[in-house]
Amino acid sequence: MHIRRNPRHTGRKLPLRRARASAPAHSARAGGALLAVAALLVTACSAGASTSSATSAADVALGALPRSTPAALSPYYGQKARWHSCGVPGFQCATLKAPLDYDKPAGGDVRLAVARKKATGPGKRLGSLFVNPGGPGGSAVGYLQAYAGIGYPAEVRARYDMVAVDPRGVARSEPVECLDGRDMDTYTQTDSTPDDARETTELVDAYKKFAEACGAHSAKLLRHVSTVETARDMDIVRAALGDAKLNYVGASYGTFLGATYAGLFPGRSGRLVLDGAMDPSLPARRLNLDQTAGFETAFQSFAKDCVQQSDCPLGAKGTSSGQVGRRLKAFFRKLDAHPVPTGDADGRTLGEALATTGVIAAMYDESSWAQLREALSSAMKEKDGAGLLVLADSYYERDGDGRYSNLMSANAAVNCLDLPPAYDTPEEVEKAVPAFEKASPVFGEGLAWASLSCAYWPVGPTGAPHRIEARGAAPIVVVGTTRDPATPYRWARALAAQLASARLLTYEGDGHTAYGRGSACIDSAINAYLLRGTPPADGKRCS
Repeated sequence: MHIRRNPRHTGRKLPLRRARASAPAHSARAGGALLAVAALLVTACSAGASTSSATSAADVALGALPRSTPAALSPYYGQKARWHSCGVPGFQCATLKAPLDYDKPAGGDVRLAVARKKATGPGKRLGSLFVNPGGPGGSAVGYLQAYAGIGYPAEVRARYDMVAVDPRGVARSEPVECLDGRDMDTYTQTDSTPDDARETTELVDAYKKFAEACGAHSAKLLRHVSTVETARDMDIVRAALGDAKLNYVGASYGTFLGATYAGLFPGRSGRLVLDGAMDPSLPARRLNLDQTAGFETAFQSFAKDCVQQSDCPLGAKGTSSGQVGRRLKAFFRKLDAHPVPTGDADGRTLGEALATTGVIAAMYDESSWAQLREALSSAMKEKDGAGLLVLADSYYERDGDGRYSNLMSANAAVNCLDLPPAYDTPEEVEKAVPAFEKASPVFGEGLAWASLSCAYWPVGPTGAPHRIEARGAAPIVVVGTTRDPATPYRWARALAAQLASARLLTYEGDGHTAYGRGSACIDSAINAYLLRGTPPADGKRCS
C-alpha cells in the first residue's frame, strides 16, 4: 500500500514519510511506486496479506500484554535518557536500547534514536506527546524537528514535551539498507505496467534484486522490524521518559502503530489521536485494492478542479473526469514508448513509472494540484519532464546528489513482515489487473503489479490481519478524511468500529489526513482532547 506520512508535515520537505519545500510529503504508503509504490502499497498499513491468511481476521483480535514487566526486560525499562544537543536549536536527542528480539532479550539490542523539544509553557506540563508521521519508513525525528516541534499549535507545544522516536530500521534507528542511489534510480524507473513476458520478467527481477539487497545488507534486523516490535519499543521509551501513559498523535501508517500500542498496552494508553486511519483487519489484497480506489477518488477531485483552471493540460471546462483520466493514461502510455528529457544531472529521463509516481505524489495534498498542473503542462506540451521528476523524487526522498533516504527500504521491510504477500506470482497479478483497473482506470494496472513486491522478500511474514479492540484504553480519537487517497475513509470507520473506546472524527474534504491542514473544526476538536482530555462526540463531522 502507499501509505505514508502526512503530506504537509514531514521532515522532507526533506517527505513520512521525505526534499523540496514545495513538494508534497506523504503519510502512508503501501507498495512501491510504482516500484516504490509497490512496496508502499502494502504500507499504509502494515504490509500485504494473502486472502488465505486473512479469512479468520474477523475472529482474531490483538491481545494485550501482561501489565507487569518481565524480569528479562527490566534493564530496558530502567533506562534513563541522557539528553544532548543534536544540531537543531531547541531540540535535544538521546539514544535508548530495546531488545532485537523480544522473545530472546539476551540476544542483542537495537539502538533507538529519540528527540524532544521541551514544553515551553505557560501552563502546567501535561507530559510527553509522541508523534509519528507514517510510512512505514518515515523519520519521526525528522518530522518533529522540521514540523511538529515548531508547527503544532502553540498551546499544545506549551503544555507537552514534543517527542519522536525513529522506529527500528528507520533513519537514525539502525536503518535497513538495500540498494545504493544508482541502483535505486534504476529500480524506480522500472516499467511497472509490463506489456509482454520480457517486461514482466524485468519487473520481477527488479523486485528480486531489491529484496536480495535488503537481505544481504540487513539480514539480522530484517526479521525484527514489525509494527508490534516498534510499538513495544515505544513503551520502553515512555518508561524511560517517566510518563505513566503514552500520549500520541500518529498519521497514516502511524495510526496502525498507535492502535497497535493501544491493543498491547491499553492501560498505558493516554490521549491517542489516529489521523488518516488504517484498518488492521484487512488482507493485503483488499488493502491495496481499497487504496487504489482511494487514489482514483482523489484523482477525480483533481480532475474536476483541473478543468476549471486556465492552465489545465488535460481538458477545459465541460471535460468529464473520465476524459481527463483517459488523456492522462494516454500520456503515460506515450512516455512508456518515448520518455522525455528532464535535465537531470544523472541522465534520468521521464518515463511512465516516474511520471505516474509524480502524479500520485500530488494526490496526497490538494495544495500540490497547481504544481502538478504546471508539471504536466511542461511534460505534455514542452517535452520537459523536470517538474514531474521533482514530484517523484520528493515521494522517494531522493536528494539532489542522488542519495535516497531509507524510506523505501524500511517501508518494504515493515510491510512484508507485517502481512503475507498480496500475490505470489505474476500470473495471479495478471488475473487481478481488471479489478484494479475497475477501481482506478488511471492507476489500477501499475498498483496491481506493485502488489507483487513482497512475494520475493527474503524473510517470511510474522503478522496477519487482525482486529484491534484495546479494551480498557482511554478514549481514542480516530480521524478520517472522506476523499483521502492513501487511507480511504472506510478504513477510519472500520478502525473506529473495532476500538472499544474510539470516537470517530470526520473531515469532509480532500487530501491525506486532517489535523493541521486548515480545518478549524478539526484542529479545535483535537486540541481540546489533547489539552483537556475532552474527546469529540463520536461521529462529529467537519469541513
